[in-house]
Amino acid sequence: MTVEATARTYTITGPEPELWYRDLISCLQATCGSVLAREGADPLAVLGAGWQFLHMPGDVRSEEFYYPCSAGQLGRALAPHHDLSARWWQPADEGDVWREVRERLADDRIVIAAVDNFHLPFRPAYGDVHAAHLVLVYGLDETRGVVHVSDAMPPAFRGAVPIEEFRRSWGSANPTDAQDAFFSDSEIGLRCLDVSLGTPPAPLTPESLGDCLRTDVEGFTTETSSRTGIAGYDAFAGELRERCRAGDAGALRELYPFGWAMQAQASLHGELLRRCGRDWDDAVLAGAGRAVETVAHAWTGLRFTGAHGHGDPRAAAPDIAHHATLLRAAYARAVDAVGAAAARL
Repeated sequence: MTVEATARTYTITGPEPELWYRDLISCLQATCGSVLAREGADPLAVLGAGWQFLHMPGDVRSEEFYYPCSAGQLGRALAPHHDLSARWWQPADEGDVWREVRERLADDRIVIAAVDNFHLPFRPAYGDVHAAHLVLVYGLDETRGVVHVSDAMPPAFRGAVPIEEFRRSWGSANPTDAQDAFFSDSEIGLRCLDVSLGTPPAPLTPESLGDCLRTDVEGFTTETSSRTGIAGYDAFAGELRERCRAGDAGALRELYPFGWAMQAQASLHGELLRRCGRDWDDAVLAGAGRAVETVAHAWTGLRFTGAHGHGDPRAAAPDIAHHATLLRAAYARAVDAVGAAAARL
């Protein structure tokens, strides 16, 4: 490919990035999905093939795009069955923060940039609420003084943003904001995320999906030293209840971003199984997909109860315990359903 580039103007070739979106995903999956679609891959097949539970105490950050993973393993966490790379970087030269952006656009690569919604004119929080977010940068016109940005998260936007406003958003300190206790107080710091797919994925078949499902079920049913699988969920939920009863508001501030990561993954996995069940005329597989989607929706009750109760964790503790129990039951049913589907593939 070649890139349309003139002095001080850099734009990717071809169509603008796809606005890839699902109701329960965050900006992390939306931006990665758009990049995957542009690389010719099926975002749902890549991001939805894996399903797991992982909680890392002390790791949760107040960002919409938080996702639990070992250091440098974000791509593997997002797509454990595919060769996906996801690496954070920052400009090396504070005197010219756009240099790497120009280089990537000149190489026909979209840039995923972390931003603060407070400074972006198209976000509903503009001038009102500080919150960490991710967007795609697909063009830079330094002559006109604009950055071309794509954001699939509602209300959805593709277009030009004044370069100075984007620069403030990209370099924001994202200070503590009482209006958003979950995605503020986390410095943006000119961060960007490089996402790329290595080995092109083979078409999904019943046999290959069956291998994925068996690996995922094993992850849910095998106890490890980390908080993984059903046992890991039990440890997470037990600690969450205890911290709420002790009046620890931090537990509920962490619940919202962490829960969104687990919810998004379950949502995509469930949709993929449902789609494959329909396409392959496999009602058991489709039913397993619906069971996993029930997990995703059960996260809503727990996350939003925490969001509304973070000002008084002790008062919220009974409702938190109730929703955690419902979610635990949904996980158990879904793991059984996926195991039954995997045995047929």
